[in-house]
Amino acid sequence: MAFAAETVAAAGDVCPAGVSAPCLLGSGGGVGVRIGYRAGRPWYFGGAYEFSRHESSSQLRLAILQQLRGEARYYFDQGQRVTPFVAGGIGAHVYGSEWGVETGGPLAMIGGGVELELSPKMVIGAALLYRMLFPRAFTDSAGQRRADGWLGFGLAHMVGLEFTLEVRDPFPRF
Repeated sequence: MAFAAETVAAAGDVCPAGVSAPCLLGSGGGVGVRIGYRAGRPWYFGGAYEFSRHESSSQLRLAILQQLRGEARYYFDQGQRVTPFVAGGIGAHVYGSEWGVETGGPLAMIGGGVELELSPKMVIGAALLYRMLFPRAFTDSAGQRRADGWLGFGLAHMVGLEFTLEVRDPFPRF
């Protein structure tokens, strides 16, 4: 489980410059769930679902960003309780009001972090992540065309901070 805080580094075509309608993609926070497998000593492969509530300048009633990602991590395991890692992933996102969908599209992420082993089955961690969202073009409630860039997609850059609590359940040995 992860608690996430995200800020928009650059809203790009989602919030075009020189328009009268305010930006509808702002900072936010939410919760994520991750499940995966640690294959071999340094590698982790898994998937994550995250939802977060974002500031939308009153354009959306309850702006929710949902992400579904496949992730990989490489741990720099030195046999210590504190283990740094780098992470990357790809997936899809949707953004809309009250769990609805105004737009969506692919996403990519990279980042890194550190984990602290509290016990053989429990780990806490923190990660700093950079995410690129490629939302499909749409028209918002103010009549403003958004994310209308190259091939009908926009680009938004986000920076996120995650705090995680992981419970590990090792497979029994045969």
